[in-house]
Amino acid sequence: MREPDNITALARLPVDMVGFIFYAKSPRYAGEKLAKWLAKEGNVLEGKKRVGVFVNAEVEDVLNHVHDFELDFVQLHGTESPEYCGLLCNLWESTSMRKARLIKAFQIDGAFDFDQIVPYTPYCTYFLFDTKGKDFGGTGRQFDWKLLGNYRGVTPFLLSGGIGPESAESILAISHPQLYGVDINSRFEKQPGVKDLDKVARFISSLKQQMP
Repeated sequence: MREPDNITALARLPVDMVGFIFYAKSPRYAGEKLAKWLAKEGNVLEGKKRVGVFVNAEVEDVLNHVHDFELDFVQLHGTESPEYCGLLCNLWESTSMRKARLIKAFQIDGAFDFDQIVPYTPYCTYFLFDTKGKDFGGTGRQFDWKLLGNYRGVTPFLLSGGIGPESAESILAISHPQLYGVDINSRFEKQPGVKDLDKVARFISSLKQQMP
């Protein structure tokens, strides 16, 4: 998200996390003006976790954004290695700088080998499984969720990729024990970075109504 009024309104809904993209090539890129607004008005996000999304960023850049935006989570959406994740975690543990937890995103298709995730396990609080595309951004398409059965790890994951307002029933039909939550984005937007709050509210309501 990037627009203060839209963020303020969304914060009234029962969402758990609010995301900010720090990848300059993204149309949803959150600029430094937003950092200043959050520093002044950030109490509107009380009770919500702030997630910063990065793509192959310099470690120093990640650390600075965690401080400036008071991030709770760092989501790595590029080709970051387990060593990169370990370096971030070691810096947070060995210094007095603001600490965040890691979410590592993986692009899934029929050829994806879930064994490659194992080395990331010591460093990540959550994984995020998204649809494989040509670029690092979202595709707006859903991958075959049957592939989730190939994941037998212990780290909880967030499901992403092509999730729309009509997806609640299909999501609730997934029985994977490590499914922690869903990441919604493009199909809930009026324009890049601006959420359609009515769609978000109806989706949450639909999930809750259908939950056992």
